[in-house]
Amino acid sequence: MTTSAEAGQGTPSGYRILNEADLRNHLAGTPAVAARLGGPAERWSITEVGDGNLNLVFIVKGSSGGLAVKQALPYVRLVGESWPLPLSRAHFEHLALTHQGRLAPGLVPAIVHHDHVLALTAMELLEPHIIMRKGLVAGTIYPAFVDHITTFMARTLFFSSDLALSAAEKKEAIASFAGNHALCKITEDLIFTDPYRIAEQNRWTTPWLDAAAADIRADLDLHVAISRLKLKFLSSAEALIHGDLHTGSIMVTDAETKVIDPEFGFYGPMGFDVGAVLANLLMAYFASAGHEQSPGDRAAFESWVLSTVDQVWSEFARKFVALWRSEATGDAYPSSLFPGEAGAARLERERQVYVARLFQDAVGFAAAKIIRRILGLAHNIDFELIEDTRLRATCEARALRLARTLMVETASFTSIEAVTKAARELRHWQPGFD
Repeated sequence: MTTSAEAGQGTPSGYRILNEADLRNHLAGTPAVAARLGGPAERWSITEVGDGNLNLVFIVKGSSGGLAVKQALPYVRLVGESWPLPLSRAHFEHLALTHQGRLAPGLVPAIVHHDHVLALTAMELLEPHIIMRKGLVAGTIYPAFVDHITTFMARTLFFSSDLALSAAEKKEAIASFAGNHALCKITEDLIFTDPYRIAEQNRWTTPWLDAAAADIRADLDLHVAISRLKLKFLSSAEALIHGDLHTGSIMVTDAETKVIDPEFGFYGPMGFDVGAVLANLLMAYFASAGHEQSPGDRAAFESWVLSTVDQVWSEFARKFVALWRSEATGDAYPSSLFPGEAGAARLERERQVYVARLFQDAVGFAAAKIIRRILGLAHNIDFELIEDTRLRATCEARALRLARTLMVETASFTSIEAVTKAARELRHWQPGFD
């Protein structure tokens, strides 16, 4: 068994970046994988399809089935060898997927094989699923998404929190992910710091957003707000969070939702995951205008997106509180302190206060995710695929305007309907570029 301390060390002896022949040989020597694929190994098709920022991803198909195989690289793929990154992230991803698969069965891909030395995981091939972000760019509506993503978040967050775990269990769980600090550092810099200062890797749609970027770098109220959020991210080990729960880490069909890529997983603030989902839906909403073929032809899609934002929060909150009422086996809020009808009523009021505080966190983190995707290093195709740069910048400026308000005036947003109302009011706002 690999401990978290061992997983946090450098490149294991025997690690190598696999090419097609290496991968074929490795998989052929792994009985569970060979049985899953079927047929002779030389007839397996292997295609490298990784389009993310960090890793290699292969699709491997045989006569009996297919697998997705992910190998971590010792650097950030988006940047190159100048930005080294520990391979231990593959260990933490495997650990997170194992926990998530137990807590939210059917909502993450099944693991078939993991190799610590090669930093490689072979898992269920998701077909005909597509990356949700691509579907949103195309204007596709996913009717099952709300139920699935809220179940995933409610169960993974609740059951890894002090509401469900003993203090000892929680501390041991925190320790098991504590070595994933290199991935946390990426978040700490790229989301909570770099967009608010001059940083070499920042980029935006220039020249249209030059003034907006400068304004954000000079906005001290915003800097205080983002610093408070960063402190919460650094210090609030509330639950096991996915850590990168955007629409590029979700694969969907009309009937199924699967959450992938939890390599940023660690014990952090619950609102970070919820805010990430809300942020990516809001960005899809604002980007939609840039994908219109004719004025108003995506109105039904945009209405669905905002309705989905409303429902993601309301259903998550409902399911989370329901779990608290029925599954509260943790050391927080011991039932012996709330006896009888009066105690039960007081505890119920406290649940609502807890959820309201979680909502405020989610709103702030959503704002941070929006700003980073427009002014930081790694952007969303929601905006990037808008070819007209002025139109793209207009869509992005609307999202930035909302994000600034959400972050600085968080307390004024007491319901998710207030958030979507503000987004709706900005849908046709014109930034007045010079």
